[in-house]
Amino acid sequence: MAKINQNFNKLPGSYLFTKIAKNVAQYQAKNPDDVLIKMGIGDVTRPLAPAVIESMHKAVDEMGTFEGFHGYGPEQGYDFLRSLIVENDYKSRGVNLDIDEVFVSDGAKSDCGNIVDLFDVDNVVAVCDPVYPVYVDTNAMSGRAGDFGADGKWTKLYYMPCLEENGFLPQIPDKKVDMIYLCFPNNPTGMTANKTELKKWVDYARANGSVILFDSAYEAFISDMDVPHSIYEIEGAKEVAIEFRSFSKTAGFTGTRCAYTVVPKELVVEGTSLNAMWLRRQCSKFNGVPYVVQKAAAAVYSEKGKEEVKETIAYYKKNAEVIYNGLKEAGFTVYGGVNSPYVWMKTPDNKGSWEFFDFLLDKANVVTTPGEGFGPSGEGFIRLTAFNTYENTVEAVNRIKKIM
Repeated sequence: MAKINQNFNKLPGSYLFTKIAKNVAQYQAKNPDDVLIKMGIGDVTRPLAPAVIESMHKAVDEMGTFEGFHGYGPEQGYDFLRSLIVENDYKSRGVNLDIDEVFVSDGAKSDCGNIVDLFDVDNVVAVCDPVYPVYVDTNAMSGRAGDFGADGKWTKLYYMPCLEENGFLPQIPDKKVDMIYLCFPNNPTGMTANKTELKKWVDYARANGSVILFDSAYEAFISDMDVPHSIYEIEGAKEVAIEFRSFSKTAGFTGTRCAYTVVPKELVVEGTSLNAMWLRRQCSKFNGVPYVVQKAAAAVYSEKGKEEVKETIAYYKKNAEVIYNGLKEAGFTVYGGVNSPYVWMKTPDNKGSWEFFDFLLDKANVVTTPGEGFGPSGEGFIRLTAFNTYENTVEAVNRIKKIM
């Protein structure tokens, strides 16, 4: 008789954003005339940049010729894109990488989940709380998280509470942990870590033989000069860190699917290169990102593409400013929204996060994300995204003001 992976049965309910989508669909079915403004899931609304579309069209035309047709591509990505990534995202910031340390993929979410294939089930995993659910769920599926308790925590995970009193920044563990998930600018709180803070983590990892799994999917939103865009800006980080990047929020590729992960060759665990392991894993389980999509991503680094993407980021940053300032002026306690597309809002009158989610959905027709969905320490907060249109963002803030 076949046996299933029983760890899946330990997972509580459905994935957070699936649950939100279901709740919203049920509400809309009962209230078909209500016009909802969605500020929950971090999906973008601006169209792809003209330079990206132009490059994609050319690539499609190539695929219709014998000379330009591309079949299976390299699982780790075409060199034309990898070299542009190295030159623009790293060398420009003083970080030297070889192109074979860059692996192009179909999304940072996929890589954040798939990376656990490289690690033994007995590794102790440290996660922020609140946290992007993918980090937790994929380790739970792999049997690395233990059992889910009544307190909303997994028994084998090491939780690092990110609270108001510590500026929503995780604190260095008071014990040895093996895998450390960090995300800056942070999802969901929108907070950042400067070079001094990140150096503490790199030093800890080097001293304890830990591996940092660093999600920098939102680095394009950074404006403060003392906030690094890559963990590799910290000395010694290439010995201990894997970095995940995405074109989704940067260039609007949520529906196009393209990202990349950096696994430095200096990162060696138990005498084994994680770079070589990841290459082996990708070659076995992944057939690569389509040529057309990679050509589109390459256009992001053209002079025209850079300007157009910069305008898009500025548009979303303006939305974040509208949310942050508008809600703050209305008397709410809010965080993030400066170096990030996310605003982390404290619920009023000690309302539960799901209770306040339902309240805003019913009374303001605004969809948010309940903080509890990101972990126990997220209770009492909601997350709002800046990825809707400017007009909808202004309208959503005004609706919230009116009902409070």
